[in-house]
Amino acid sequence: MVCHWYLFPMQDYLQSEFRRQSDARRAPAYQHLRRTLQHAIENGELTAGQALPGERELGKLLDLSRVTVRKAIAGLVGDGLLVQRQGAGTFVAERIVKSFSRLTSFTDDLRARGLDPRSTFLERGLGEVTPEEAMALNLSPGAAVIRYYRLRTADGVALALERTVVPASVIGDPDLVENSLYEAFAKLGIRPTRALQRLRAIAFDAEQARLMNLPEGAPGLFIERRTFLDDGRVVEFTRSFYRGDAYDFVAELQSEPTS
Repeated sequence: MVCHWYLFPMQDYLQSEFRRQSDARRAPAYQHLRRTLQHAIENGELTAGQALPGERELGKLLDLSRVTVRKAIAGLVGDGLLVQRQGAGTFVAERIVKSFSRLTSFTDDLRARGLDPRSTFLERGLGEVTPEEAMALNLSPGAAVIRYYRLRTADGVALALERTVVPASVIGDPDLVENSLYEAFAKLGIRPTRALQRLRAIAFDAEQARLMNLPEGAPGLFIERRTFLDDGRVVEFTRSFYRGDAYDFVAELQSEPTS
């Protein structure tokens, strides 16, 4: 006899939650299943890295067709809550842990977890610094800057929107940044050593949600970063909008030594 992971307590949980979702609102069955699985993930019943049963097993458990199960799973894959691996199955997506104690790039963070980071440039060009940018970058009025607006993805899932401003005296050519700003810095022999960051919770507006394939008002995290060289020059001013369901931000705290 084959005993699958979802039998007994998990079987009972999925069946009861599916009934609750079905009783709560009128909607297509795939939406009830999608909410059932999302609820299970958000409440820790399904944990990061855990495999889901196959479409046939899940359909049999909840008396659903494989088409219905496939549609529900596809929606959660699009939301970044599930990942599908060729020949292996469907798994609960791992949350990305980003440390505030180390100066790393988006690309560094994703590659360290075996993911494939990509950038889609929504805007890229040279312009004159704005008063806000001049203050953030310690530049004089009229100075030239390069601006990037990028959609950042990993394995095809949208994770963040980033607006970055760099002094033109640092990069020179907007096309030098192909995917990673920090890789472009490294090619130029530039090594940022310090950063100041601010974080706050936000809700994605309609345009941001469209680009991120999320519902309007979905929770996110806003991070503003100013990055410095050893000599004190500011070489980056970035405002990032991260999806809130994919990231955990951590920082190591230490107490001051007592005298």
